[in-house]
Amino acid sequence: MNLFKLVSSNLFRRKGRFIFTLLGISIGMASFVALLSMGGNMQSVVKTQAESLGASFMIMPEDICIYNQMAIVTGETISESMEYQVFENLSGIDEVTIIPHLTQKTAIKEKPSVVAGILPQETYNFKGWEMGEGEFLISADENAAVIGTDFAATRELKVGDMVTVRGEELPVKGILAKTQGNDDMTMFVPLAVAQRLFEKDGYISYMSAKVEDMSKMEDYEAAIVGTANVQVATNDQLLESVLSIIGSVNSTLQLIAGVALIAASFGIINTMMTAVYERRREIGILCAIGGKSGTIFKVFLLESGLYGLLGGIVGVLAGYIVSVFAAPIINQEGLDMLKGVSAEASIDMNLVLTAVGVSLVISIISGIYPAWKASKLTPVEAISNG
Repeated sequence: MNLFKLVSSNLFRRKGRFIFTLLGISIGMASFVALLSMGGNMQSVVKTQAESLGASFMIMPEDICIYNQMAIVTGETISESMEYQVFENLSGIDEVTIIPHLTQKTAIKEKPSVVAGILPQETYNFKGWEMGEGEFLISADENAAVIGTDFAATRELKVGDMVTVRGEELPVKGILAKTQGNDDMTMFVPLAVAQRLFEKDGYISYMSAKVEDMSKMEDYEAAIVGTANVQVATNDQLLESVLSIIGSVNSTLQLIAGVALIAASFGIINTMMTAVYERRREIGILCAIGGKSGTIFKVFLLESGLYGLLGGIVGVLAGYIVSVFAAPIINQEGLDMLKGVSAEASIDMNLVLTAVGVSLVISIISGIYPAWKASKLTPVEAISNG
């Protein structure tokens, strides 16, 4: 007896039922893949952005909340601010290099854009930037801008173009080389210019700090907090806080995906139980000609497993297609609680293998009871009720 031939012929015997059952598991797996793909990508994006900060720790306003700590990691703007005088007071601490940032949001070329006010040479050296095109800012009050590569690409800007910021035109003096971080999507202007344009004279958003010896972090923190009423957090601490929020979101997405998979599993159970009822006569004949209960059990279990395998493969493909189209819609509607974090589709082979494996396991588990019911039928019971 060729089990695979028997299973495949039974599977496709009722094409309508096969298609709808396959759709059930495929939709469940598509939800699983789409949600976890976007959720997992959020975590990887945040980690990449945190690594690109180029600082040992951040100095922030004392009353900053975790929501705005996320904004610092992701390169967005924050609502709190501190006086520039605080930077001047802290800049004299030994062994600590500190630079200020003023981040504001405005529309440039009809696109929401982050404009960062910086001390040009200090920030250039601190970040270790390189120029891709043009030149960097020279003076602290130069009416010009330097932009990231993605900022330039999405707004179709090149060196020498004029950009309007809050009603004032500034020339694009240069384009940074790719940084693989938030700086690629930011416009940089001298701090004094940003303070004037956004009416934030005498204020900054936060500060980045760099030290050579992180083992003295407690001493540095004590010196900083003792000098000014500020909050200090290392990049690891910031990342942990942000990822805790992302983790909560991912847990919610996983719960939704889990519900979809449970619904799909009941669809498989229903299909297989119906198949057992309809094929009682066939089961009885198999028993009469010497078919063992274990063989019948395997036939039905293999059928449910094939549903899972095919449904998993179709679900993975559908899930990634859905995530490709859903991510821009989610970003457009706004992930307000995930400030600066974008949902994007990304292909992860571990997720692909996990999804197909989960689909297969769920389908096999769903098929155990129907297969057991079929294997327990005696020839007389099967034929008499067939």
